[in-house]
Amino acid sequence: MLVREWAELEHLHPQTVWKWCRAGKMPVPVERTPSGMWLVHDPKYETPAPSDAKQSRTVCYARVSSADQKADLQRQADRLKAFALSMGVEAPEVVAETGSGMNDKRRKLNRLLSDPTVTTLIVEHRDRLARMNAGLVESALKAQNRRLIVVDDTELDDDLVRDMTEVLTSFCARLYGRRAAKHRAQAALEAMRGV
Repeated sequence: MLVREWAELEHLHPQTVWKWCRAGKMPVPVERTPSGMWLVHDPKYETPAPSDAKQSRTVCYARVSSADQKADLQRQADRLKAFALSMGVEAPEVVAETGSGMNDKRRKLNRLLSDPTVTTLIVEHRDRLARMNAGLVESALKAQNRRLIVVDDTELDDDLVRDMTEVLTSFCARLYGRRAAKHRAQAALEAMRGV
């Protein structure tokens, strides 16, 4: 399990647990992946592997917002697959999708979330799953004894600023576009009346 998850279960601060991992003072076995991430193997919380491998699937979910980012989508999928292999997953599935992270109109993700055989979902960044309320999705998965693994759980300020700018630009374009359309419609009506 991830350091953050274990720290939450043990009522510890994640920074303390990371310090213990680096110093070799963890009371339970830990493992460092090639990507530099720490995994905690606490027998108290580890669930035994299901007897039927078909009942439990690990899926890597990659997403980009637009079709012109196809190259980034492939690179993202490759990084996720490499991460899953480094975790010991024998044959990780990769699902790649192009769609907005601002709404729920993503068929492939909806299919994964509704499939109970998908016990582990791996995403590169939290915003690849959803721009907003990804924590709610994670809580829902936990309630079903499923888990979400975020490879890089750090929030980048540059991305947040860029996302906010994109949202504001979108809202402004819609607002001003409606006004312009209204004015064009009024001008067309006036032109018809004048003829």
